[in-house]
Amino acid sequence: MLARMDVDGPVVCCPDKFRGSLTAGEAAAALAAGVARTGRSAVTLPLADGGEGTLDVLCPDPSDRRTTWVTGPSGAPVEAEWGVRGDTAVVEMARASGLALVDGPNDPLGASTFGTGELIRAAIEAGVRRVLVGVGGSAATDGGLGALEALGFDLGGATVEVACDVSTTFRDAPRIFGPQKGATPDDVAELERRLDRLADRYRRELGIDVGALAGSGAAGGLAGGLAAIGARLVPGAALVAESAGLARALSSASLAITGEGSFDATSLAGKVVGHVLDEARRARVPVAIVAGSAAQVEVPGDVPCLTLVELAGSLGEALGDARRLAAAAAEELARRA
Repeated sequence: MLARMDVDGPVVCCPDKFRGSLTAGEAAAALAAGVARTGRSAVTLPLADGGEGTLDVLCPDPSDRRTTWVTGPSGAPVEAEWGVRGDTAVVEMARASGLALVDGPNDPLGASTFGTGELIRAAIEAGVRRVLVGVGGSAATDGGLGALEALGFDLGGATVEVACDVSTTFRDAPRIFGPQKGATPDDVAELERRLDRLADRYRRELGIDVGALAGSGAAGGLAGGLAAIGARLVPGAALVAESAGLARALSSASLAITGEGSFDATSLAGKVVGHVLDEARRARVPVAIVAGSAAQVEVPGDVPCLTLVELAGSLGEALGDARRLAAAAAEELARRA
């Protein structure tokens, strides 16, 4: 990577969450603490790819949060939090229709995204002009029909952008994600038939061929359903990074340190780490990676990568002492740079 030699600039600490140990904000703070021990200044910029954690990244201030009672994935009411940034609302699907909200075994055929539609409607009725919808961790594979019914098939004049972290197509959603939601092979076949019929309905009634849209299968087809009534599907990591101001932060940086809990081939395809590498390359800023653990992945541009498992000696110790180890890894990488 051709680096801009600006050693006086701050180190931008811009990780995703380390699932199971650190939120993105906690990870960024730990990296910054390690950088500070080298005498260099650090800027914390926690990121997300549009899935779980997006609300915490874009609306970290409690005063920017709202709560709304909506219909959970199994039909029981849940209190879902959402946020406001200026004239933009941030809605995280997992807080209304997420698998983590299900008490007991999930019903892969009956789970609904109706509550996500209610949450989007609440944001629009509050007067925002733009709604960012983070998808990930869905309990449902209903093709977004529940959400559309809650919205009355109308976005109310608001601009709605769906932050997708996968490129899965509409019909492939049951096969790829159904088993994670408790779907048996017979359930997967039934869900595929349902989504085929639903895609035909969207095409016939709304004029949108959701089957041709990359990412339309995100959140069990919720992304495709929202696209059918006018929402835009956008890469989640890029959308969050733009909203958080990554390009601006990199413009004066001497180094960027990014990372996530598990670094593998998917990290470089639409996830936070891959997006930061691309943006840093464009800004001619050197970049390094801190990960909880890492598969055998060839990192482009000879980017250094340290893992918490490598420093701790075991996965268990890495999970139990993630904050200290992340700081130690960042300190070492900052000294190398």
